[in-house]
Parts: sequence; structure tokens; C-alpha cells
Amino acid sequence: MPRLDIYHETVKHALVKDGWTITHDPYKLTIGKKRLFADLGAEMLLSAEKGMRRIVVEIKSFTGVSDVNDLEQAIGQYVLYKQIMLQTEPDRELFLAVTTKVANTIFSVEIGQILLDGNIVKVLVFDPESEVITQWLPN
Repeated sequence: MPRLDIYHETVKHALVKDGWTITHDPYKLTIGKKRLFADLGAEMLLSAEKGMRRIVVEIKSFTGVSDVNDLEQAIGQYVLYKQIMLQTEPDRELFLAVTTKVANTIFSVEIGQILLDGNIVKVLVFDPESEVITQWLPN
């Protein structure tokens, strides 16, 4: 079983506060004989006509020495998970969960904007103190 990110419970609480139902903790990804684990799976009923919205969330704390190193590692993992999900469960959306501080230092400047503008990554921004989701990027 993978080690939990320091914000695992925080993001879980934020999703529940936002109306999501946690369906997987962790969310198992299988490709061939390899098993990987994203942090959470969740779903929300949009409306009777639109059905369920299903997401997978990979939480990253960015606590390393270099934000760029943390970003490189997170994006590599995100892209791998996204490609596996396209084959195994294409109706689920993948999100990278980061704190408001990380969003403001990484995803509001060029290095993060290029990833958002190119539809490389979707980001769930949360406030770790109030345990709420503050933004979904790109908007």
C-alpha cells in the first residue's frame, strides 16, 4: 500500500465538504501486471439528466527542496496515471491536488500556466487550514 501524502485526509475532507462521495481510498490503477495507486476516487451526482461526474485525485504536497523537481515528479506520475485511465476508465477525470500556496507559486506563473494552457494537467486547489477546495484549474 502506498504511503499517504501529508494532505491526504485534508483533501478527503475538502472533497466531502464540496459534495463529493469518496469511492476509492486509494484508487487502484492496473496495467498489465503492474499496480499503481492514485490517492482518491470520488463521484458526484450532477443531475438526473447528466449523471455522475467521476474523478481521481493525486495529492502532492511539494515539500521537497525544489518546487521544479516536485513539479517534474508530479507531472510524470500524473501523465502515467492519465494514460492508464484513458485505457481502463476513460469516463473519470484525473486531478492533481495542491495547496493554495503551491497553486500561487507554481500554477500562476509561466511554468505552471504552460501545463494548464496545454491541457496537460487539471488541478484541484485546496486550503489546508479550512479544508476546502478553492479552485479547479483550468477554470
